[in-house]
Amino acid sequence: MPEPTLEYPLNESAQYFDFAAFWQKFQSRMVQVDGVSLHYVEGGTGAPVLLIPGWPQSWFAWRFVMQELVKAGRHVIAIDPRGMGDSDHPSSGYDMTTIANEIRAFLDQTGLLADGTIDVVGHDIGTWIAYALAADHGDAVKSLAVFDGALPGITPPPPAGIPSEAVNVKTWHFAFNRLDDLPEILITGRERAFLGWLFGAKSTQSHVFDGPTMDEYVRVNTRPGALRAALAYYKTAFSPAAMEDAAKRATRRLAMPVMAYGAEYGVGPVLKNTLADIADHCAGGVLAGIGHYIPEECPATVSALLGQFWADHHA
Repeated sequence: MPEPTLEYPLNESAQYFDFAAFWQKFQSRMVQVDGVSLHYVEGGTGAPVLLIPGWPQSWFAWRFVMQELVKAGRHVIAIDPRGMGDSDHPSSGYDMTTIANEIRAFLDQTGLLADGTIDVVGHDIGTWIAYALAADHGDAVKSLAVFDGALPGITPPPPAGIPSEAVNVKTWHFAFNRLDDLPEILITGRERAFLGWLFGAKSTQSHVFDGPTMDEYVRVNTRPGALRAALAYYKTAFSPAAMEDAAKRATRRLAMPVMAYGAEYGVGPVLKNTLADIADHCAGGVLAGIGHYIPEECPATVSALLGQFWADHHA
């Protein structure tokens, strides 16, 4: 069956982000989980939903979606996993087992599981984390929704040979980020230029990455240890041990409802196809005309998809 492809208004994210208005409804918080300080932003009331960002971003990637979900009556929690945003940047512990365990402890410690399981949403590396959380701690996850990321060790690798120009733009950083020393040499002191190129090359709605947005992403990516931690995610995920762990994880089927959407100019149908093989119930498809940064490029569509997904699967 062909993958469904969703159209959406291309100017839906052409909106001004009002920082002052946002912080009237949301709070920035820190919590210590087994000696690691984790930063998160929360707001709203109702059933909780956990949002997990990817590289090279932070909770801030979800800012537009967060506002929409609060309007829809949800308690929204956007977390910076270890090594991201304003959370601690420890020197180790970037394997998915450690991070999934840490997120589970965070949910327990903050009381977010007091009334039962929680909906979990991820993007990019947040997709890796959200999937690992659902697979390793299924008793805590009510539903899993993920956007534009492949799963190392589970998603089949691309065919051998020289990649096309379009594929190279999407995937070059997987090898680059695993190199020793060179990324630090080339990126340190040039973070704004690097991020600007990355966001521009991998998005179709690059206006989203305006001056204040870039300021925030430069800030979190120039914190001490930020670059080292970001690279550690990639070095760890593609290590032989992690790839073996991922393959074992994929033998445990996901029993909760799953939704997976790729971007037309991102992973396309790859994410949906990957999860359909290991989940009992998997919806999803491809977002037409969109680049990799789905939560920022089409936040209204993301929010609507999530709302319908939850309405379809939750009593």
